[in-house]
Amino acid sequence: MPESRLLLSDETATAAFAERLSARTRPGDLLLLSGPLGAGKTAFARAFIRARAADPELEIPSPTFTLVQSYDLPTPIWHYDLWRLSGPAALEELGWDEAQSGIVLVEWPDRLSPLTFPHALHITISPMAQGREITLRGEERWFDAS
Repeated sequence: MPESRLLLSDETATAAFAERLSARTRPGDLLLLSGPLGAGKTAFARAFIRARAADPELEIPSPTFTLVQSYDLPTPIWHYDLWRLSGPAALEELGWDEAQSGIVLVEWPDRLSPLTFPHALHITISPMAQGREITLRGEERWFDAS
C-alpha cells in the first residue's frame, strides 16, 4: 500500500491539511485516525468536519463517551471514537452499516479488527517536538492532497 509522510508545524497546519483532505473525500470513504492519546486525532476530525460543513463555528463534540457523532450534511459524516468499544460486534448498534454510505472517520481504528476495508485511508498522527508528523497509507488518489 503506498505511503506518504508530511511534517506539520502546529495545530493550524494540521487543520489546514484536514480541510484540504476533506475536499477530496466522497461517499463511502473511510478514514482511520491513529496515534497516541493527545496526538490530535479529534482536532483533525473537527477541522475535517467543519470544512465539509462549510461552517468554521460548527460545534463538534468529541465522540469519546457517545462512541459516535453523525452530521447530516449533503454527504453525511459519521465520526467514531472506538477507544471504549468492547469489540467490533458493538458497531452494529452504532449505525456502522448505515454509515458506510457517507464519509466515516474512525479514531482508534485498531478496535475495528476485521471490519477495516481495503480502500480505507490510514492516517497516523505522531506528535513531535515541533508539530506533528502525518503518515498516510492508502490509494494513490490521496497523496496529492498534501
